[in-house]
Amino acid sequence: MMFALVDCNNFFVSCERVFRPELEGRPVVVLSNNDGCVVSRSNESKALGIKMCTPFYKIRHLADSGTLTVCSSNIELYRDMSGRVMSILADAVPRIEVYSVDEAYLRLDGMNEEAVYSLCRTVLEKVRKWVGIPVSIGVAPTKTLAKVAGRFAKIHKGYGGVCMMDTEEKRLRALELTPIEDVWGIGRRLAPQMSGWGISTALDFAGRPRGWVSGKLGVHGVRTWEELHGRVCIEAEKSERRKSICTSRSFAEMIEDEGELSRRVSDFAARCARKLREEHSAACDVTVFMQTNRFRCDLAQYSPYVTVRLDVPASSSAEIVGAALSGFRMIWRPGYGYKRAGVIVGNIVASDAVQPAMFGFDAGLRDKNDRLSKVMDAVNRSCRTSGRPLLHLAAQRSVESGEIMRCDYRSRRYSTLWDEIIEVK
Repeated sequence: MMFALVDCNNFFVSCERVFRPELEGRPVVVLSNNDGCVVSRSNESKALGIKMCTPFYKIRHLADSGTLTVCSSNIELYRDMSGRVMSILADAVPRIEVYSVDEAYLRLDGMNEEAVYSLCRTVLEKVRKWVGIPVSIGVAPTKTLAKVAGRFAKIHKGYGGVCMMDTEEKRLRALELTPIEDVWGIGRRLAPQMSGWGISTALDFAGRPRGWVSGKLGVHGVRTWEELHGRVCIEAEKSERRKSICTSRSFAEMIEDEGELSRRVSDFAARCARKLREEHSAACDVTVFMQTNRFRCDLAQYSPYVTVRLDVPASSSAEIVGAALSGFRMIWRPGYGYKRAGVIVGNIVASDAVQPAMFGFDAGLRDKNDRLSKVMDAVNRSCRTSGRPLLHLAAQRSVESGEIMRCDYRSRRYSTLWDEIIEVK
C-alpha cells in the first residue's frame, strides 16, 4: 500500500500568479480577511524574513516601496482553482481523498515503484500545464510518512517535486532530518512538551517505546507513532456529516448601528443555510454571537451569544435567518462598537431524516420556505454576475451594498465572474 500526498505550493500566491505572470520571481504575500495578516507567502517573500501570520501593518512599508506585492484574499478564485486541480487528480487514480483546499491523498495500491513515480511525474506536469499551479508530491507507505516526504519534495529542488520514501533507509534518514514540530499529529502545539522529554526529531519520537507513547499521548499519539514506523493507522477519512457550520467575519470598522449589524447577521445566517442545503443537511439550533474590539482597552467590552432552538430542523434561508434575527434581538445592546459577529448552525442532521413536529409548526409553510430557497439557489447559480447573490431575503444587505470585508488589494475573480474575466490585449 502506498499513499501520495499532492500539495499545491504556496497555493494562494500560485493562484494569483496564474493570471498575473509578472509576479513570477517576485516577493508576494496574500492577506487574511480584512487585510489583517499574512496567510500565504512566495518563496521570495520568505527570503525577506516575512513570517506566517505577520500583521500587514508591519510590512506595509515593503508594499509601499514596491519591494513586496500584496494581494487580498480572493477565496472565490482559490476555490475554483482548487476544484480544477482536484478534478485532474480524480481522473488520475481510482481513489482520492481531498484533505484541504490545496492538498489531496492519492491511493496507489497495486502499482510498482516505477509506475508510481511515472504517475506522480505525469500528475505534477499535467497540473502545472493545465491549471498553472506548481505542486509537490510525497509518496510513502502511510499518510504521515507521505507528509514527511512531501516536505522534502517541496524544500529540496533535487527531487524535482516528487519524493518517494520507498526503502527503510530513506524512512530513517527522513525521520532523522524532520523536526518534531513538522510531524503531522504533533505540530507546534506539542513541540515544547516534546522538547521537555528530550524529543527534537521525528526519529527521536519513533524511537520511544510504544507503551511510553501511549502513556504520554494516548491513542492519537500511538497512531502517529505507528504511522512513522510505516504501519497504516490513518485510513481514508469517513465522510461524516459536519456537526456545525459557522460563518463569521471581523469588520473593517466597528459597527454601532443596530440595523446594519442585523443585516450582517442575516447575511451570515443565509450563508449557513445555503451550505446546509448544499450538503443535504438541516440544523436543529442557531447560535448568534457578537464581539467588541478586545484590543481597544479604552472602550467598553461586550461579547454576548445566544442559541435559538428550532421546533423542526431546517435548512431554508427564511427559517435560519429568522432564528438568527430572533437571537440577535435578544443580545443586542446599544452603546457598543462591534468588531466581529457570526452565526453557527448546530446539531446537524440529514435533511431526509427530519421528522415533522406534531404541534406548533405549519408543514405547508415549511414546504413553501424550502421551495423558495431552492428557487433562489437555482437563480443565483445561473445568474450570478457579481460577488453577491442576485436574490436574497429582505433582511439581508442589498446587492449594491458591496463587500463585507476590506480587500483593498484583491485581484479579479477571473474564472468565476463574467464581469471580471481576464482580458487579453
